[in-house]
Amino acid sequence: MSQINEETRIELARSVMVLLDNWGLSNTEKLNILAFPDTTRSRSMRQYYNGKPLPDNSKVLERVEHLVGIADALHTSYPLNEYMPKFWLNKSNKLFGDRTPLNCMLEDGLDGIVAVRIHLDCAYDWEISDKIL
Repeated sequence: MSQINEETRIELARSVMVLLDNWGLSNTEKLNILAFPDTTRSRSMRQYYNGKPLPDNSKVLERVEHLVGIADALHTSYPLNEYMPKFWLNKSNKLFGDRTPLNCMLEDGLDGIVAVRIHLDCAYDWEISDKIL
């Protein structure tokens, strides 16, 4: 996701804000999960719905890439139930230390986000395995 233009970052901003709304995140949690700079105020999140591009920051864009991958994997797993992704993300899971996948992502940062994606997206897991082997 490196070197993406401003127009794409505007589209991504709108999409990821709606996605995180659907998952039930507060503005403060959105700032956390996206690794926005510490100077970003939670009340400024509204701007990202209205045409402000995501920061041109590799940490933010990497997280967006993984969050979109998680959303795609959840849609693949539950194509007929639009409420299931939020339910699944907010249900305790032994794999994540009896925490919810959402708490794992919020508490563990990028490592937690990647762990959730690997759990859900076998294609991404295979890609990681191929790089290791």
